Amino acid sequence: MDAGSLSSSGTLKTRSRYPLQEQFIQRKSSKENLDRFIPNRSAMDFDYAHYMLTEGNKGKENPVGSSPSREAYRKQLAESLNMNRTRILAFKNKPPAPVDLIPHELSNLVQDNNRSIKPRRFIPQTSERTLDAPDLVDDYYLNLLDWGSGNVLAIALGSTVYLWDATTGSTSELVTVEDEDGPVTSVSWAPDGRHIAVGLNNSEVQLWDTTSNRQLRTLRGGHRQRVGSLAWNNHVLTTGGMDGRIINNDVRIRSHIVETYAGHEQEVCGLKWSGSGSQLASGGNDNLLYIWDRATASSNSTTQWLHRLDDHTSAVKALAWCPFQGNLLATGGGSGDRCIKFWNTHTGACLNSVDTGSQVCSLLWNKNERELLSSHGFTQNQLTLWKYPSMVKMAELNGHTSRVLFMAQSPDGCTVASAAADETLRFWNVFGAPEAASKAAPKVRAEPFSNVNRIR
Repeated sequence: MDAGSLSSSGTLKTRSRYPLQEQFIQRKSSKENLDRFIPNRSAMDFDYAHYMLTEGNKGKENPVGSSPSREAYRKQLAESLNMNRTRILAFKNKPPAPVDLIPHELSNLVQDNNRSIKPRRFIPQTSERTLDAPDLVDDYYLNLLDWGSGNVLAIALGSTVYLWDATTGSTSELVTVEDEDGPVTSVSWAPDGRHIAVGLNNSEVQLWDTTSNRQLRTLRGGHRQRVGSLAWNNHVLTTGGMDGRIINNDVRIRSHIVETYAGHEQEVCGLKWSGSGSQLASGGNDNLLYIWDRATASSNSTTQWLHRLDDHTSAVKALAWCPFQGNLLATGGGSGDRCIKFWNTHTGACLNSVDTGSQVCSLLWNKNERELLSSHGFTQNQLTLWKYPSMVKMAELNGHTSRVLFMAQSPDGCTVASAAADETLRFWNVFGAPEAASKAAPKVRAEPFSNVNRIR
């Protein structure tokens, strides 16, 4: 296409970009014979007009010889007959004032509203980066991906944990466990973004310092089977196992088991502490969701649950605490349930339930907007962005060819990483840029391993 065609095409696009802003003027009544573009004929002198158009201008365009007395007579005749007028067509009535389609007061209100309405955010439909993830274990009940506050992503592939630095794009290997101990079944960063917990198939949990690439300790004796879920609450690491047990481990002390939660009869596949650290949510393969109160936890006996919720009809793995409402929890059910449910964890009431049509593998809240992201299995293997609380679909992100098992969110809340059974790790700019003014300075947390060197 030549330059001229490109320019023409661009002009056409520009003209058709905002067609709805065209304004339609209201028609006047036919009784009002007042058209601002047509003069009032009663004010016209058609004889004079004809003379001026035919004879009067001959002297200007085609001058002819004449005597001074003849010219004086012509001027006197023109004055007597009022022929010195310069206007031929005249308006008798003033044109009508322009009509306001919107009253002045309402116009100002509309303008104010337009200023307050935020423009709709552009949501890219494709991933901005894709990394290979060979040997990623295709197991719904595990938790093999986490993004730490230090902007480093941890992913377990088989028996090896890899670290991907999102700032530099570099990859390093943290640990490869022995075949009899692996594979790795869960990973979870401590709040400081430096230390990480690694759950194993042999029921043990390893604690690592990623700065020095050094193993600090191994937590043993709590579980009898694999540890598929982990959750931090400051210096307490909560572990969930295939044996149905949930254990609070204080990583600062030698006898690390400080509380035990008993309720699940099958594997614990989801664990999440609330933002305040006062409540723990757990989901299991027994289709049950439990809410535990930290204040009632006892080191002397098994802690009783606050709520036992059995509304889901399949395994409950996807758990996400709302960042803008402390007692709001979103949960997702497996392939036999396919629902996202919302709970008031103070009362135990189910606030809403939405059938997504496919297995819900993971849930993440947008930290900056009232939105929820879900990842799914068969048939579309998509990520779906929902507007809360209406639960209207805002976008569906496709690219994975197998179920999207795990999701993790960057520290700034903008980017989401998803790992799927197709052995790829994809990055999505789905949550957009955060509002600079609303971002508070991150609180400095005490390192949970500050006293770890005292352990022998």
